[in-house]
Amino acid sequence: RLYVFSIDGIEFKQINMLESTKESLKLEAMKRIVGLIARGKNASELFPAVVKNVASKNIELKKLVYVYLVRYAEEQQDLALLSISTFQRALKDPNQLIRASALRVLSSIRVPIIVPIMMLAIKEAATDLSPYVRKTAAHAIQKLYSLDADQKEQLIEVIEKLLKDKSTLVAGSVVMAFEEVCPDRIDLIHKNYRKLCNLLVDVEEWGQVVIISMLTRYARTQFISPWKEDGIFDENSEQAFYESDEEKLGTPQSKPYIMDPDHRLLLRNTKPLLQSRNTAVVMSVAQLYWHLAPKQEVGVITKSLVRLLRSHREVQYIVLQNIATMSIQQKGIFEPFMKSFYVRSTDPTHIKTLKLEILTNLANEANISTILREFQTYVKSQDKAFAAATIQAIGRCATNITDVTDTCLNGLVLLLSNRDETVVAESVVVIKKLLQTQPTQHSEIIKHMAKLFDNITVPMARASILWLIGEYCERVPKIAPDVLRKMAKTFTVEEDIVKLQTVNLAAKLYLTNSKQTKLLTQYILNLGKYDQSYDIRDRTRFIRQLIVPNEKSGALSKYARRILLASKPAPMLESTFKDRDRFQLGTLSHTINSKATGYLELSDWPTAAPDSSVRNVEVMEPVKKEISWTFGAASECHEWVPSMGKTKPLKSDDKFYSDSGEEEGAGEEGTGSSSEDSSSSSSSSSSNEESDSESEDKNSKHSEETDSSQSDKSSGHSDKKKADKKKRLQLKKKAKKAAPKERYQMHRPPTHHPLTQELWNLRTFTPKMAYTHTGKKKNRKQMVALFLCVQVSSPVFVPMSSHELLHRMTGKGLAAQYHFPRQPCIYGNKMVSVQLTLTNSSDHTLEDISIGEKTSSGQNIHRFSSIERLEPGASVTVSMGIDFNDSTQAANFQLCTKEDQFSVSIQPVVGELFLPVTMTEQDFRKEQGKLQGMNETSATITMAPENTSNQALSKKMVSVANMGVVPTGEDSLYRFAAKSVSSGDLVLVSVDLTDSSSGRLTINTEKTVIGSMLLRDLKTALAQP
Repeated sequence: RLYVFSIDGIEFKQINMLESTKESLKLEAMKRIVGLIARGKNASELFPAVVKNVASKNIELKKLVYVYLVRYAEEQQDLALLSISTFQRALKDPNQLIRASALRVLSSIRVPIIVPIMMLAIKEAATDLSPYVRKTAAHAIQKLYSLDADQKEQLIEVIEKLLKDKSTLVAGSVVMAFEEVCPDRIDLIHKNYRKLCNLLVDVEEWGQVVIISMLTRYARTQFISPWKEDGIFDENSEQAFYESDEEKLGTPQSKPYIMDPDHRLLLRNTKPLLQSRNTAVVMSVAQLYWHLAPKQEVGVITKSLVRLLRSHREVQYIVLQNIATMSIQQKGIFEPFMKSFYVRSTDPTHIKTLKLEILTNLANEANISTILREFQTYVKSQDKAFAAATIQAIGRCATNITDVTDTCLNGLVLLLSNRDETVVAESVVVIKKLLQTQPTQHSEIIKHMAKLFDNITVPMARASILWLIGEYCERVPKIAPDVLRKMAKTFTVEEDIVKLQTVNLAAKLYLTNSKQTKLLTQYILNLGKYDQSYDIRDRTRFIRQLIVPNEKSGALSKYARRILLASKPAPMLESTFKDRDRFQLGTLSHTINSKATGYLELSDWPTAAPDSSVRNVEVMEPVKKEISWTFGAASECHEWVPSMGKTKPLKSDDKFYSDSGEEEGAGEEGTGSSSEDSSSSSSSSSSNEESDSESEDKNSKHSEETDSSQSDKSSGHSDKKKADKKKRLQLKKKAKKAAPKERYQMHRPPTHHPLTQELWNLRTFTPKMAYTHTGKKKNRKQMVALFLCVQVSSPVFVPMSSHELLHRMTGKGLAAQYHFPRQPCIYGNKMVSVQLTLTNSSDHTLEDISIGEKTSSGQNIHRFSSIERLEPGASVTVSMGIDFNDSTQAANFQLCTKEDQFSVSIQPVVGELFLPVTMTEQDFRKEQGKLQGMNETSATITMAPENTSNQALSKKMVSVANMGVVPTGEDSLYRFAAKSVSSGDLVLVSVDLTDSSSGRLTINTEKTVIGSMLLRDLKTALAQP
C-alpha cells in the first residue's frame, strides 16, 4: 500500500514495504530511507516501522536497519529501549558486522538506566575474537564515559586490556579512548610503548594521528631533552676522529648526550610516515619531530611539509601556520625551499599573508635583495589587504636587517605618492615606526610627510603624521605650528583618533613654542571640552590641568615637560607567530592562538632520565621440550604429526581424540587409580621422570615392559586388543628411531644437528611444530584436525633474483647481496630465512665480518657466525633469520668488519612473509568462510594475454608470493594458500576468471594490511606480461 509522509516540508511518495512479508521489498525500502538520510533529510518519523525489522534474519537488511538506528537512537530513546533485548541477542551473532553494529546502536542510546548493560556489552566485546568488534568496543568506551563519568575505573580496566591487543585495527581506537578517558595514566602506556611504535606503520591513518599525538606527550615525560646546549650530541659515545688527548684535557668537559633507544625507536618508526598520502599524518609526524627530535634532525620534515603546499587551500592554511612558527626559531631548514613560498596570483588573501609572513622570517643578509624585489611586486597587487601586509613586512625587514633600513625607508617614501589610500596610509604607519629608531637622520622625511598631510584622508595615517610632528617638533619648528593651525580648522570633523593626536600636538607645542601656539592650543582645548566623545573631553581636561598652571593644578604641572616630551623606546616590529610556540604544533589551540577546550599541554623535559625498565616486557622463556613424532591415524592419509614432549603410550582408538579421556587420565594419574587409563598415565609419568641422558631405546623398552606388565594384570582384554597394542608399540619404536635425539629450545637451534641437512632437503613435507601451552586446555581433536588440514609444504617456485644490500664502493670493498630462499627458517619458527652473499672486491683481506649489536628495535634478528677471513675476490654465502612481525618494515642492522661498520637494511617484499601450505578444496572453503567481511579484500583484475593460461597464471602468482597451490575442480577458478611466518595466520587467495582477460582476485586473511598490499602486488604482476 502507498502512503505519503513529509520530510522537511517536502512530500515524498513512498511504498510502505517495511511491513511486507517479502525480504526483498523491505530491503528496497531501507535502501530508500538510508538514501534520504544521506541527502540530509529527517527520516525520524519512520523509526517505529524501521525498528520492527531489527530482528530480521536477512544480513543485508539488518545492516541497513542498524545504520538507521545509529543515526536516530539518541533522538528516539524510548522506542529504542523497547528493542534493547534484540540488541543484546545480536551481540552473540556469528557475523562480526552484526555484533559490532549492535554494540554501536547500544552505545548510541543516551539513557543512564542502561549504563550497566552497556558496560557488560563493552567488556564482552573487548574480548571478542574479531578485531573489528574490539575496535567498536573502544569507540563505545568514549560514549559511555561521556554518559556516565563514574564508570571511569571500570573503563580504564577495559582500556588496559585493549592496549595489549596486537591488532592494528584496534590500536588507534583504543588510544583514542585512552586520550578521552584517562590521558594522565601514562603508566598504562609503558608496557605497550614499543608495540605501538612497531605497529604504527600498519595502523589506519586516523589511528596513526592519534597514536603519534599521544606518543609525543609520552616522550616528553619519559626522555631527557636532546636540545641541551652544554651537552655534546654523541649517540655512539665515541671519541671524535680528530680529537687528540691534549685537546681533550685542555677543553672543559661536558657530558655527552646519549639518546634513549626507545626515543630513537619512536623517531625511526615515524619517519617513513612522512611519505603518507594523508596530510594529517604528515603534519603529526612533523610536530613530533619538532618537539622531540634533536635540532640537527628536524630538517627531515621540510620536504614533506613543502609537498603539502600542493594540497587544498584549507590544508595549505594549517601547514603554512605551522611553518611560520617553525621558521622563527629555525629559519635555516626552510631557506632552501624559499621559492615554494612565493605568492601566486590565484592564492586567497589568508594564504598570501601567511606566505608573506614566512618570507619575512626567512629574510637575511644573503637573500634580502631577492625578497625585497618580490615585495615590490606584491605592493602593486589589487588585493589591498595583501598590499598593506606587504608594507608591514618591508618594515619588519628594515628593522631586523640594518643594512637595508635606508633602502626600505626610501622605498616607503616613494609609496606615499601612490594613488591608493590604503597603501599610503600603511606606508605612513610603517615609516613612523622606522623613524623612531633613527629620528635625527630623517627630518627631511618628516617634512615630506607634512607636505602630503592635506592629501591623506585615512585616519590612522593622519594620526601617525601628527604624532611624528609632535614627537619631533623641535626638529621641524617652522612646520609644526602651521600643521596645528590647519588642524584647528578641521578639528570638529576629524575622527576621534585624529582629534586625540591633535590635542597631544597642541600640548607639546605649548610646552616647546608657547609664543606661537598659545592661542591655538587654548582654542583646540575649548573645542575638545565640548566634544561629543567623552574620551576627547577627558583628555582635554587632563591636558589643560597638566600644561596650564593655575591655583588648582597642583604639583603635577611641574612635570608636564617630562611627561609629554619623554624619550620613548622604538617599537619592535615582531612576527604575530612569535608566541604561538607555546602551543603544540598541529593543534586547534595553535591555529586559533588560544587554549581550546580539551587541549593537553606538552610537559617540560625531565631533568633526570626516568627509569627505562618500566617499558621492558617480560618474555616467557619456552621450556626445553624434546621433539618426538607420533603416527597419527585420524585420517585415511597417514601423516607424521609432531608433538612437543615425550610420547605417551597410546590408548584405545576411541580415546585418542577424546577430551574426557584425556582429562580422566590426568585426574586418575593424580589419585593413583589402578585402572587401565591410570596405568598408562603412570607409565608415561614414570617415563617422564627419567633423566634426560637416557637413550630413546631405553625409554621405549621401559614403556613396552610397563605396558606388558599392566596388560598381564588386566583380565578383561581380548586378543585383538593385545595385537593392536603390539602393533602400535612397533610403530612407536620406528617413530622414535626417526626422531631427533637432541633437545630444542625455541629460537635457539642446535649447532650440530644430525637431521638438519636432511630436513632442508626433505621437500615433500615440513612438519609444523605444535607448542604446548600451560593455559587453557585445548581440544586435542581440534588441534590435530587443524594440523591435518593445513600443512606447510615446500615452495612451488623459488626466485633466484638477489637484492643489493651493500655496494662495494660504500662497503670499502665489501659487497653484499641478499635473497629469500623461501625455506622454513631453522633458527626460529617465526623467522624469515634470508641468505647473504658476501664478496670481497678489494685487494686486501677482510677480517671479522659479522652483524653488529645495534639492530632494529622490535625485530628479532638471528646473526650469522662471524667470518674470520675473506680473501680478495672470494665470496661466501651465509644464512640468517629475521622476524619481521608480519610487516614490510625494513630490518636495519650494521654489517661490520674489523675496521668499519656499515648501516644496511633488508626490505622484505610482502610475498616473502609467507610459508606455502597445502590443503584440500573443502578445507579451503571452510577456512575462507571464517574470513569474511572485514577480513576479505577483493578487486577486479585485467590480465595480460600471456598470463591467461593455467600454467602461466599459477607461475605468476607463486612468483609474487610464497604460496601453495590448492587443487580445484573448476577450470576458471584458481586457489592458493599460505600462512604468515610470524603469526601463523592463514592467507587464502582465489582468482575467478570471468573471461579470457579479466577476473576477480580475492584475498581472505585476518592481516588486513598484508592482504591489501598483497592484492596490489598480485594485481600489478598479472597485468604485466
